[in-house]
Amino acid sequence: MKKTAKTKMSLLMVACLSLTMMLSACGSGGGPTDSAAPSGNTNNNNTNQTTTAAAGSELDKALKGEYKGTKVTMFGPFVDADQKKFESSIKDFEDKTGIDIQYEGSKEFEATINIRVDGGSAPDIADFPQPGLLASIAKTGKVVDLTKVLDQDKMKQNYNKSWLDMSMMDGKDGKIMAGIWNRSNVKSLVWYPKKQFEEAGYKVPQTWDEMMALTEQIAKDGDPAWTIGIESGAATGWPATDWIENIMLRTTTPENYDKWVKGELPFTSPEVKHAVEVMSKIWMNKDYVYGGTKSIVTTAFGDAPKPMFDNPPKAWFNLMGNFITSFFPETAKVDQDYDWFYLPPIDEKYGKPVLVAGDIYAMFNDRPEVRAVMQFFTTGESIKTWVQSGGVIAPMNDASLDWYQSESDRRMAKLVQDATTLRFDGSDLMPGKVGAGTFWKGMTDYVSGTATLDNALKQIQSGWNN
Repeated sequence: MKKTAKTKMSLLMVACLSLTMMLSACGSGGGPTDSAAPSGNTNNNNTNQTTTAAAGSELDKALKGEYKGTKVTMFGPFVDADQKKFESSIKDFEDKTGIDIQYEGSKEFEATINIRVDGGSAPDIADFPQPGLLASIAKTGKVVDLTKVLDQDKMKQNYNKSWLDMSMMDGKDGKIMAGIWNRSNVKSLVWYPKKQFEEAGYKVPQTWDEMMALTEQIAKDGDPAWTIGIESGAATGWPATDWIENIMLRTTTPENYDKWVKGELPFTSPEVKHAVEVMSKIWMNKDYVYGGTKSIVTTAFGDAPKPMFDNPPKAWFNLMGNFITSFFPETAKVDQDYDWFYLPPIDEKYGKPVLVAGDIYAMFNDRPEVRAVMQFFTTGESIKTWVQSGGVIAPMNDASLDWYQSESDRRMAKLVQDATTLRFDGSDLMPGKVGAGTFWKGMTDYVSGTATLDNALKQIQSGWNN
C-alpha cells in the first residue's frame, strides 16, 4: 500500500530527520546535485536473467552453498499481500543458497525499529520505506557502511547515480552508504480512462499549458477534469504533498528542492508559495474538480478515481503514484480501460523531473550470510517476481523491461530511467512534525477554507520552528 504506498498510509510516523536527496546523474561527472540522464540499461531485452555474483564475493559463495543452514533476520513494513509478494521474490534465492531469510512485517515498523535498534536487538536487515528515518539511525553509528560490503563499481553499473547518491547519509564519523534500493514507486503519473478518453477525441498533453487547456476544454464539455481526494484518516492531507512536491520540481531548481526538504528554504518562501498557487489553479476551481473544491477534503484518496470508471466518465484525471491501481475496479484492464501520462513539465529549463518513493534496505549486523543477502538485494533478480506481479518498479538496471506485464509498467520503468532529475518524496524526508504533521494539516486547512494560503504556509513552517 501507499508508501509502501506512501507509508503515511500505515499510521502516523515517528519523527524522521530530513536529508538532502542529491540526485540526477550528470554526464559531466559533477557533484551529487548535478542533473543528468541515468546510465543505460544494458539488459532490457534479456528475459532469462539469473542472479550473478563476482567470483569470491559473499553472494558467489552463497550460491555455491557455503552458507547453507544459516539464518538472516529481516524486519520491515510489508504485511498481508505485500509480505507474500516479498517472500515469493526471495524464495528462489533461499532454495538455491540454503539461507533462511526470516522476514517479520509490522504495521508499526516506524516506531518499533527505533526501539529494537536502541535496545540492541536490531534485525540483520531492515527495510525503510522512509529514508529520513534511516538517516536518523545512521547518525548513531549502528548502521553498517555498505561501501565495505558492496562492490562499488558494480553498483555504479547497476544503479543510476541518482539512486546511489540517495543512499549516502551522515554516519557517526562521516558519510556512509546507509542502504540499497530494492523497489520504487513513481509519483508523477496522471491516470485517466484510456478507452473513453480516446473516444472523446482528447489528446494526451505534453506540456503544462496543454494540460490546463485540456482541463478547460473538458469543463466546457460539461465535466470536471480532475477527481481529487486527500482524506486518509489520521493521515489526511498527504496527497496534497505529492502535488506540491511535483510542482516544486517543475518550477524551481533541484537544489532549491533539496534546501526545502532540509528546512533551509521555508514554506513561506516565494518558491513554495508559487507551487501552491499553481496547484490552486486546478484545486480551487469548482469547474475543474469533481464535487467541487470542498469535496477534496472529504473524499478518500482511494475512492477519488472511481468517477473515472463510470460510463461515461464523470471525471478524467487523477494524479497519484502507481500503487493507486489497487483501488481501481477489478474489471478494469490496464492499457485498455485505463492508462497514465507523465505530469508535464511547467518550465522547460527544469527538464523532465520525476518524483519517486521506495524502499531502502539497511544492514545492522555484519556476517558473511548477511552480506550475501544484501548483495542479492542489489540485483534485479531479487525483485523479479514482484515486478511480474505488477505495482512496483525496479530501480536496478539489470531488471529487464520484459518482466513488466503491461505496457503501462514498462513505460513507467523507462520514465524513471530517462528522467533528467529524480527526487525522493519530500515530505517523507522532512521531520515527522513537518512532513507527517504540519504539512498535512496546513494543506488540509487551506483547501477546506479554514486558513488562507499565507496562514497555512506559516502553520506548516511552524513544524520546523518547533
